[in-house]
Amino acid sequence: MNGASRLLIGLAAIMGACGVILAAAAAHLPDASRLAAASSMLLFHATAAIATIAVAERAIIHLKLGVVAAAGFVIAASLFAGDLVLRQYGGHGVFPMAAPTGGTLLILSWLVLAVSAMWPKR
Repeated sequence: MNGASRLLIGLAAIMGACGVILAAAAAHLPDASRLAAASSMLLFHATAAIATIAVAERAIIHLKLGVVAAAGFVIAASLFAGDLVLRQYGGHGVFPMAAPTGGTLLILSWLVLAVSAMWPKR
């Protein structure tokens, strides 16, 4: 397993931990729908990133495209969730349109994963 794959799995694990923390916060705070949405994005895409690396490393999908898709999941979900958390606690986001940008990057990452599954093996 290469260094990029290990890094992505480590970051995805941190995303998972943050997702659980945000779920707990959302359960105990009034009007915490942003935290619940951020939690879901982190938990779903942490799992997707780890699974993508696993299948890429086993040569089930195209390795480089799989790593790109996994990196996209990590970056985009963190951007999306980070923006929602900042809006919940600080009243402002990371930058204007950060959450929609993260969401768009998530969609693109899923499409890259689809392409990586169909890319011919050598």
